[in-house]
Amino acid sequence: MSALLKHMTTFSAAEEFLDYFQVDYEQSVVHVNRLHILKRFHQYFRTTPGTAAMDDETLRGVCKELLSKAYNDFVKSTPAQEKVFKVFQDTDGKQHVTLDSLRTSLPSHG
Repeated sequence: MSALLKHMTTFSAAEEFLDYFQVDYEQSVVHVNRLHILKRFHQYFRTTPGTAAMDDETLRGVCKELLSKAYNDFVKSTPAQEKVFKVFQDTDGKQHVTLDSLRTSLPSHG
C-alpha cells in the first residue's frame, strides 16, 4: 500500500479528505451528504484502473479529481437521486409498511 493510501486511512471525516486534497467545498453540502460523498469517492476510486501502480504524486492528483467529482455529484443532486446506498436503490428510497405489520409489532393492551 502506498504511503498516501496509508495516510488516508487515518482520516475520520469527509472534511479531512476534502481539506487534504484541497477540494473547495461548502460545509452545508458536506454536512448533509458526508457519507454519500465518501462512498461515491470510494466507488470512483475502486473503478479507476491502475491506481495500485501509481506513484503517490500521480495518485494524489487522481484522488483529488475523483473526490471533487464525488462532492460535485451532491452539489448538483440529492442522495435519493444518486442512489449511492442500498436504501435509496430499493424502491426509490421509499419504505412500505403495512398497517397489519404495525399492528403485529405493537404489544397487546388487552
